[in-house]
Amino acid sequence: MRNILYISLIIFSINFTFSQNTTNPLVTKDAIAQQKWVDSVYTKLTLQERIGQLFMVRAMTSANTRDVTAIKNLIKNNHIGGIIYSKGGPVKLAKLNNTYQGMSKVPMLIGMDAEWGLSMRLDSTYAFPWNMTLGAIKDKALVEQAGKHIGEHCKRLGIHFNFGPDVDINTNPKNPIIGNRSFGEDRDEVTEHAVAFMKGLQSAGVMATGKHFPGHGDTETDSHKALPTITFSEKRIDSIELYPYKKMIKNGMESVMVAHLNVPSLESRPDFPSSLSKAIITDLLKEKMGFEGLIFTDALEMKGVANFSSPGDIDLAAFLAGNDILLISEDVPKAMAKITEAYNNKTITEERLAYSVKKILMSKYKVGLNKYKPIEITNLVKDLNRLEDDILNEELFENAITVVKNDKDVLPIRDLDKKSIAYIKLGDDSGTPFFNELKKYTKVHEVRSDAYQFVKGKLDSYNTVIVGLHRSNANPWKSYSFTSQEIQLLDSIAKNHTVILDVFVKPYALLDLPAIDNIEGIMVSYQNSVVSQQKSAQIIFGALPAKGKLPVSVGNGLHVGDGIPISSISRLGYTVPERVGIDSKKLHKIDAVAQRAVDDHMTPGLQLLVARKGKVIYNQNFGKHTYEANSEVVKFNDIYDIASLTKIVSSLPLLMEIVEQDDEISINSKLSDLLPEYVGSNKANITLKEMLSHYARLKPWIPFYVATLDSAKQPSSEYYSNAPSELFNIKVANNIYLKRDYPDTIQKIIKETDLLTKTGYRYSDLPYYILKKFIEVYYDRTLDHLIQTKFYEPLGMNLSTYNPYLKFPMKDIVPTENDTYYRHQVVQGYVHDMGAAMQNGVGGHAGVFSNANDIAKIMQMYLQKGFYGDKRYLKPETVDMFNKTYYSSKGNRRGLGFDKPQLGTSGPTCGCVSMKSFGHSGFTGTYTWADPDEELVYVFLANRTYPSAEINMLLRENIRTDIQELIYEAIIK
Repeated sequence: MRNILYISLIIFSINFTFSQNTTNPLVTKDAIAQQKWVDSVYTKLTLQERIGQLFMVRAMTSANTRDVTAIKNLIKNNHIGGIIYSKGGPVKLAKLNNTYQGMSKVPMLIGMDAEWGLSMRLDSTYAFPWNMTLGAIKDKALVEQAGKHIGEHCKRLGIHFNFGPDVDINTNPKNPIIGNRSFGEDRDEVTEHAVAFMKGLQSAGVMATGKHFPGHGDTETDSHKALPTITFSEKRIDSIELYPYKKMIKNGMESVMVAHLNVPSLESRPDFPSSLSKAIITDLLKEKMGFEGLIFTDALEMKGVANFSSPGDIDLAAFLAGNDILLISEDVPKAMAKITEAYNNKTITEERLAYSVKKILMSKYKVGLNKYKPIEITNLVKDLNRLEDDILNEELFENAITVVKNDKDVLPIRDLDKKSIAYIKLGDDSGTPFFNELKKYTKVHEVRSDAYQFVKGKLDSYNTVIVGLHRSNANPWKSYSFTSQEIQLLDSIAKNHTVILDVFVKPYALLDLPAIDNIEGIMVSYQNSVVSQQKSAQIIFGALPAKGKLPVSVGNGLHVGDGIPISSISRLGYTVPERVGIDSKKLHKIDAVAQRAVDDHMTPGLQLLVARKGKVIYNQNFGKHTYEANSEVVKFNDIYDIASLTKIVSSLPLLMEIVEQDDEISINSKLSDLLPEYVGSNKANITLKEMLSHYARLKPWIPFYVATLDSAKQPSSEYYSNAPSELFNIKVANNIYLKRDYPDTIQKIIKETDLLTKTGYRYSDLPYYILKKFIEVYYDRTLDHLIQTKFYEPLGMNLSTYNPYLKFPMKDIVPTENDTYYRHQVVQGYVHDMGAAMQNGVGGHAGVFSNANDIAKIMQMYLQKGFYGDKRYLKPETVDMFNKTYYSSKGNRRGLGFDKPQLGTSGPTCGCVSMKSFGHSGFTGTYTWADPDEELVYVFLANRTYPSAEINMLLRENIRTDIQELIYEAIIK
């Protein structure tokens, strides 16, 4: 008989469970085991323990001893079923939670408002974008990923319920409490985003909670402070506000939170909160809409309901209305007493109590509380701030940022050589990350003032003005509007300049603008986070495409769904290594090598950059300008003497341009054809190809300066003066001026010098002295002017120049050497190479100063076969022609101008690069290399020559190539 009863029970459980499985989101795959556990636990609970399961109380992780004691008493004496955590930190929460759970007879459900991540309530945790930002994203898979990541964080911290997503349709821009928490104003878009977010959360094993039922999106009252009224008809509410809930229920939503709203069309009693309404909760949500998951009240302490009745009575009314869990009761003991009294007088039946308590127990089983384990504290903060979260956060903002106006194709900014750009910050929060990112692309100046009459004069020299509205990103309720003064300033600027307006707040800020006719470009970046600012700047300059769409309408003809797609134009972007297939942990092994170079006095400091697939993934500085204690620390915008890198970033691109545009000049042209004075000389038949391949029998180096020193090894008065004059006008250093005709003497010496007796590879600077003259004669302009106007300015290499002392503060120029043999002073701001110095600082072989970011741009241009920033500088076939070895059979690895990988076991690289790769090194410690096969650019800038150039420890210790090898080892295969 007992076996028959047991079998009957199993059959009943199977029928009950599986009949509910398509509609009841709380049923697990092992439904029989779940039901058995639920029944077993319920049976063992006393009446008070059962009633206690209905309550979820708030706990602060920053709580004092008295508050902790109060929670412990509620667990011990009132047997509460759950805790919703609020302010504090994750480690404290974990420790408290382990304590609290250890006291509870039945493990408690833990909830939290984590709509955009745990950071909504906790410090030291991750903040993902707000719903309004996510609402701008077209790719719902990304929204689902956001939900999943937030779910994973919740699960790691022992949070079972995330009270999100907020599915309110924000049709009222003046809504004081929803706003940024909504996915937008379009019913279908809100629904699709909410379903995606919910699926992500629940895929992580965390229960999602749709809120605020039946819809809080069109109110102008905060239910925390009063009872908002929804005046819409039942038909309107059914078709708009309830629509997301219907779809989410069909897709397995596990819980709903009921708001405190006055909805006359759904509840006939005047000013009666929806959270206490049987008509709204039981009749509508449970019966008509068929929802069988858990139902939470919104916090019962909120004024929207707390003003309605007294503590205890409110809780009883909420339970009778059909809620399962009573959230943040004002008085749990009093509320339990009221419910107990109602149970004893049959107002609440056993069936009704069991219905909610068993749903709660089903939820506990589903989240794993039948096998409860304490939260592991080790690595907790690290686990809640993962690299994969950074990657997703970047992707989310890249897909959200929206271009809503783009007159005259002002975006992305092209033709940098024709642009003079100012940035004006509006708002009361920082725009520094935005400004710094803008400056990575070209010269941008910040103009500060609050009134146009003071700004006008400052803006006269600029033809493009980027205006950023920056307000606090601390939470979604912060002020987002323009001030009247800011509106006046913006209007005045827009009447006289090309303006790009970028608002780092919710889109509703644009409603403040009376007109936008004079503003050429408008972007909505949604939040003032660092990532949003950086990605927005990258979109402005075309390193990233613009993909977002407006989640709400914002006036002036800008409607929900609007968004102008903008393509990228192949400029360098900035991201994390994993997004381009590099292991960041392995990559950061180069930190130790770079630091060793500084610590062991191989160089006072250095800049180090790595880019892959068009993205800079590593850009770090090490050390100082010199070894002196008070020396400047190396900064990103500091510039280095790049020495022989000048060959491939100055002379070479100009030569490549000449060869491809002039049919009469080729790499086989002879020197006598290029410069007539070489006719009849011993160098007449040397070809351009031979010179650039270092295969022309030219001497490696001629110390031209030696002949200009006196017997005391000081600059001779025959050649130098300590003051400028018409005769002495070539400045080689501070207070040292060389005779104006000496560059001609240098050319004469080169032309008349003997050739080496043996043909073979021999690295030489001399071709670039000769070719500098050829380039300047060909264009009838100086080399420094040519490279600046043809390449550096349009590429945005605004920190690259000859003779930087004329343009930049000395504190931004890294010194090169304490010269004790020629100029007898610290060489800073003047080229280190003596031959280049004797040509007024402008050599074809040396003289350029730059930073790592700028060098990466021109190397990326080469990598992209002559294309960068929507401009073709060189034809692909030209780049290929020069990136080729012509004498490899003779043991010569060199391309035309470019250095190439070693042909044997030793050479300029780590030996791990492709044979298509190319680059160059410089005497001052500089090095750059690009690899088309791996789409890699590597830049290393240093001043290893300070204070003395005699010992090259960087080369001896293989620092640059060891770093290169580590970069390749970091590639994820």
